Amino acid sequence: MRKSILPKLTVVAAVLALALTGCSGKSSNTAATVASTQSSESAETTTEKASTVEVTDIHGTVTVPVNPKNVVALDNRTFETLSDWGIKLAAVPKGVMPADSPYVADSEVQDIGDHKEPNLEMIAAADPELVIVGQRFSSYYEDIKKLVPNAAVIDLSFEVSKEAGKSGESFVNGLKDSTITLGKIFDKNEEAEKLTADFDKAIEKAKSAYNGTDKIMSVVVSGGEIGFSAPLSGRVWGPMYEVFGWKSALEVDGASSDHKGDDISVEAIAQSNPDWIFVMDRDAAISSEKDAVPAKDVIDNSPALQNTTAISKGHVVYAPNDTYTNESIQTYLELFDNLASALTK
Repeated sequence: MRKSILPKLTVVAAVLALALTGCSGKSSNTAATVASTQSSESAETTTEKASTVEVTDIHGTVTVPVNPKNVVALDNRTFETLSDWGIKLAAVPKGVMPADSPYVADSEVQDIGDHKEPNLEMIAAADPELVIVGQRFSSYYEDIKKLVPNAAVIDLSFEVSKEAGKSGESFVNGLKDSTITLGKIFDKNEEAEKLTADFDKAIEKAKSAYNGTDKIMSVVVSGGEIGFSAPLSGRVWGPMYEVFGWKSALEVDGASSDHKGDDISVEAIAQSNPDWIFVMDRDAAISSEKDAVPAKDVIDNSPALQNTTAISKGHVVYAPNDTYTNESIQTYLELFDNLASALTK
């Protein structure tokens, strides 16, 4: 009787199957190892790419470390943004900052003084990886670069004067660009994008609220005195005439933008009979001005202004108290919302 060969074939097949399975497993493991290695290398490459970022300031392109250590900030357009993002600072000019800034109260944050007599040596002592220069401190840019040759130094200043041309456009783009730049440096891109988007919305809201015909008077109150803030002049009210299409209440020799501050008397301001008066209180922003008279009191108690349309109708809008020392994008978001609300009543 012939013996069946099926058992032998079954055994052979099983052996072959095991061999193939082993090869397959080894191949799979090898592929997984290669993929893992490639992924790790890719992650390392990505990390290397993210360790620095190139940003553009008024002097050109600067390579800046992402999330730098020992940061010194001198630009008052940046303080509130950095504070909101929880960025630690090594040194700031506390003398020209809002009194309620957390950096002012923090004893670990060094005070380099104000822009008139800054202690620049303190910047060097902080051994910063990044120094953010701007506005009042822009004149010290070259000195600071020499003091900290190993640090990245960026100057986020932007010009909004009449002489620079297109002051409104420069104002809007300057604030947005500096915010985006800070977002890149401190890995806060989403937060920066949201701030600039909200800023655009606030501009459109305030622009839509203005009827296009009311006459606007913008002033700065300082030392109990009322000074004219001319269209296209100065950092705060000036650019807004272009941004919002405001009509100025006061024109002197057909060129209101050539006159500002002490050039114009309160009587001349009153005679222009503005429909609206927009006020910035300079002293309220400076912590050293303890005995300053609030701008509202100065405006309310000015005999010359009492018969103007703006005063009689209660058409007076005050910029946030810290505006003079805090020209952050957040300050303007608040101001534009206030303007829109007032103009639509």
